[in-house]
Amino acid sequence: MSSTSSELQNGNDKKTDIVVVGSCMIDLVSYVPRLPMPGETIHGTKFQQGFGGKGANQCVAAAKLGASTALVAKLGGDNFGACYLSELNQYDNLSTRYVSRAGEGISSGMASISVSSNGENQIVIVPGANSTLCNSDIDAALPLLRNSKVVVFQGETPWSTTRYCLDKMVHTEVLSILNVAPAPSIPCSDLITSLTLASIVCVNEVEAELLTQIKLDSEEHISDSLDSLFSLGCKTVIITLGANGAVFATSKSRTVEKVQVKKVDHPVDTTGAGDCFLGALAYFISYFPSLPLGEQISRACKIARLSVMQCGTQPSFPSLSLLEFLDESLLSIK
Repeated sequence: MSSTSSELQNGNDKKTDIVVVGSCMIDLVSYVPRLPMPGETIHGTKFQQGFGGKGANQCVAAAKLGASTALVAKLGGDNFGACYLSELNQYDNLSTRYVSRAGEGISSGMASISVSSNGENQIVIVPGANSTLCNSDIDAALPLLRNSKVVVFQGETPWSTTRYCLDKMVHTEVLSILNVAPAPSIPCSDLITSLTLASIVCVNEVEAELLTQIKLDSEEHISDSLDSLFSLGCKTVIITLGANGAVFATSKSRTVEKVQVKKVDHPVDTTGAGDCFLGALAYFISYFPSLPLGEQISRACKIARLSVMQCGTQPSFPSLSLLEFLDESLLSIK
């Protein structure tokens, strides 16, 4: 792990419940009437710069719910990296001790996002420093990782690093969630191995189709897609279906269970909704372990649903105080 200065450290090595190993991106967001077609230039209505990246998003989502969290990530040696670190350090329950800075000349990760008037989005990422997260970064954070309850991974950092970390946690009681996002059309060997090591694999419709080459246009095809993922060695699989909730199954029973959620009639911005779901899922698994997985998924879906009613990514994630005000049943142990 590259050297870190004191400015990088927020939090200490006390037990942390949720650790996210993943990416940080600077979001460059253009709001447009509709998403452009290939080769087309259109006028936007608004521009915003924000903080994103699937890893940081998921960590912030859990932190805003009150979880004790930590992020293992790599920022660029540029002003964007310094600004992002300052943003993360605003959360007292989010440790940045293992967020390090890449060397000079390596930029922070960037995400160019277009959001249409109906809330749909289109995203292009340039990984930058995220691509330099490596095994030595994992080794430095191993005590933290092995003493946590849940560790979350995504696909915006090297799959080789993810596989290495999962392998290091095989003989622990830590539950691991692997969010295969973005998903490659041709999985590499490190990703295939990671699928077999993770406790839970979570994908959306597009990612499931890329991994299995099965279009999810019917219940039968959804079941076939789950079977295909189990054939790759997955233990438990969750497929999120946007406004239609989610489905999940385990390799042992293969019984497909549905989780439905009330549809949002006029979503404002769906950017980061999947990350909000993952952060909330990690929260419920950590702090409500007695709940069935289906109920944990259902509550995470409801929290993600709230996020699409607001602009932005991390600012749209609900806080614990908001949940206490809107729906205390989400925080019930029953």
